[in-house]
Amino acid sequence: MYLHYIHSYLKQTLPNFMSIDEEIKSNFRDERHRVGVNLIYTSNQMLGMQAVMLREHGLTVPQYNVLRILRGQYPNPIKVNDIIARMLDKMSNASRLVDKLVQKNMAVRCESTADRRAVDVSISQIGLDVLAALDPLQEQFMQNFGGTLTPDEAQTLSNLLDKMRDGLQPSAA
Repeated sequence: MYLHYIHSYLKQTLPNFMSIDEEIKSNFRDERHRVGVNLIYTSNQMLGMQAVMLREHGLTVPQYNVLRILRGQYPNPIKVNDIIARMLDKMSNASRLVDKLVQKNMAVRCESTADRRAVDVSISQIGLDVLAALDPLQEQFMQNFGGTLTPDEAQTLSNLLDKMRDGLQPSAA
């Protein structure tokens, strides 16, 4: 009943609002199944829209993520393994992504002063300039994407996602 009320409210408030049931024309076993599919569907939409925006600047979403990590370290270099630990998509090949950014002159590789076997990476001025150009677009993207949520709703959703992600961790036996 409560979900029906929320759905009706959103239909009245947001004329283009469609539930995940309507979007993909599917029925779900239960609410947990619905939220799982909804997360995947919404995430794919968000990533697709972001990919289009970044493509115009010659970047992929994972490359953009690495660039932002490098900027966060700036002016200090960072090891590739530390980049991997901070990446949003743990399945991406960080070394290959760094190679692509180096080819585009957005990042620089240098020998590590602490460990000669390791390679440090830092962002170049070109990389900083590209991110500076993308910052307002990214901010607008995030405002548009989450703009239908109040700050309290956004915080609640973020807390619930943290809780769900915690449930994905392997349990200690």
